[in-house]
Amino acid sequence: MPHALPPEFASLLPRDPHNQRLVEAVHPADWRNPTPADRYHLVVFGGGTAGLVTAAGAAGLGARVALIERELLGGDCLNVGCVPSKALIAAARTAALVRRADEFGVSIATSNNGERLAVDFPAVMQRVRRLRADISPHDSAARFRELGVDVFFGAAAFSGQDTVEVGDATLRFKRAVIATGARPAVPSIPGIDEVDYLTNETLFSLTELPRRLAVLGAGPIGCEMAQAFARLGSEVCLVESTHGILPREDRDAADVVQQAIVRDGVRLLCCGKQMQVARCDVGVRLTLESHDVAHDVTVDRLLVATGRAPNVDGLGLDVVGVEHDPKSGVKVNNRLQTTNPRIYAAGDVCSQYKFTHAADFLARTVIQNALFPLKAKASELVIPWCTYTSPELAHVGLTPQQAADEGVEIDTLTQTMSEVDRAVLDGEEEGFVKVHVAAGTDRILGATVVAAHAGDLIGAVTLAMRNGIGLGRVASTIHPYPTQAEAFRKLGDAYNRRRLTPASQSLLRRWFRWTL
Repeated sequence: MPHALPPEFASLLPRDPHNQRLVEAVHPADWRNPTPADRYHLVVFGGGTAGLVTAAGAAGLGARVALIERELLGGDCLNVGCVPSKALIAAARTAALVRRADEFGVSIATSNNGERLAVDFPAVMQRVRRLRADISPHDSAARFRELGVDVFFGAAAFSGQDTVEVGDATLRFKRAVIATGARPAVPSIPGIDEVDYLTNETLFSLTELPRRLAVLGAGPIGCEMAQAFARLGSEVCLVESTHGILPREDRDAADVVQQAIVRDGVRLLCCGKQMQVARCDVGVRLTLESHDVAHDVTVDRLLVATGRAPNVDGLGLDVVGVEHDPKSGVKVNNRLQTTNPRIYAAGDVCSQYKFTHAADFLARTVIQNALFPLKAKASELVIPWCTYTSPELAHVGLTPQQAADEGVEIDTLTQTMSEVDRAVLDGEEEGFVKVHVAAGTDRILGATVVAAHAGDLIGAVTLAMRNGIGLGRVASTIHPYPTQAEAFRKLGDAYNRRRLTPASQSLLRRWFRWTL
């Protein structure tokens, strides 16, 4: 019998051709689960990035692999995360650039009501759905079947030391991998269960622009979506329980982003306390205190973006002795092995780095350790991250606070984007590149970039860190002019100039006098 599509995804909204193409790729309604093999080298729980990379990589090496997905292949990234959010952000950035057209000497016609552009939100969201569907074949059930993976849809749980139950089938394994990801964590705010709130899992089903939107949580998702919806025309209120935004980030960099999103029209209420939410005739009412001032805010829609919780329930982890926690997820060692040595984990379900690229490379570590007698270590990965606001904020390695906590002495070099010609020419001179090196050396220990293309720039720093390339050698690497990547090369020059001590400068002056 064909595997039935879960009701919540059969009604993936709106029911248009693009969403139909998406579902046909990542959870076909007529899919028939295969007859299980006698035994699998790997049984993988979860078809998000970590699970897909594990399954494809292992099958490509010749292993017999079963992949189990309860909902949609592609996981959060494809369906409700990276892909739709960045498509939405691209539209918001375009709207913001049009509003700045006069700065570049470009005239935009003004309508009778004084508005310089019109945002067609239904068309924006249609483009989001179309592009998501266009990308979905890469994560499709058909593709993984062609790769030699047995794809099973349905809820699965460990039933014995080497068995997994999915539907009415029993799968036997030599090794298993838990890659079930995470879901939105909803805080216990009074009244929250009484309102129809959005999360990243439902946000991209919107077809009408909320006139007023409140966003709870000023982490990466909250900041990205608050700014994007403000640029698209919503009145946005961003609420954060701590001071400022992006609490994990360099404060100087976070301040640059904060100024930018406020400039785009986001109303920020930080240090929010005593919050309550309630339904009202026109939407949702929020009451809270911010800096000892009472606020009463009414909005049409509420987006909850207050973090992620690992998906560990219903997997039968206790049956196989896998230690786990509802907040931190599955416990793993440096080889990503759980407390059951035959079972591994990768991705958001076990890692503090809840990013697609981190899940990808953690999965590669699992493949090495689960299939071969290797000892690949997760701690050896150099994992950058980026928040895709405008400007973007990216980071890799140690922060000054972490260095201080660990007793590591560092020197910090900073290059402002306002002194990088291409950034000035592009009208993107906001921000900086900040690199931390081991004191007295050029060995890079960490970096923060806040710039229009920080996500691209951080890759060069990560490459240097991963391969032991110091700032001195970066200075000798020719970069095309003019590019914003020159900011990194300029830091190499700055490091080399620091090496010109008074004593060395005195020797050079003597040399030039002697050679004249």
